[in-house]
Amino acid sequence: MTNNKKKNIALLIATAFLFLALLDGWQYGFFTILRFVVFASTAYVTWIAYEEQKEKWVWIFGFVAVLFNPFIPIHLNREIWIVIDLVIGVFLLAMTFFFKLNGKLQEEHEEPTT
Repeated sequence: MTNNKKKNIALLIATAFLFLALLDGWQYGFFTILRFVVFASTAYVTWIAYEEQKEKWVWIFGFVAVLFNPFIPIHLNREIWIVIDLVIGVFLLAMTFFFKLNGKLQEEHEEPTT
């Protein structure tokens, strides 16, 4: 599977959670899961961007990962999180289409086949 497909899957899962968070009635546990999902997805895309030497995107996706990290959460009121969820959701959805990666990662210890 190419890096673009992996990136798209990760970002679309995070986007779905962010858009679901905009609906009212969720219990606190959902938002904890949301933090884990968005953190994991954006941290993964950060790592892929780093491997492909896309420094600007490493910083951007890294910032989103820090913002949603579940280990040392940033506490803001619900109204601010609604705006953040919407903006980041739209951003991640756009990045599935506009942020392109080069291809497959090479295994470091992969031996050439003859």
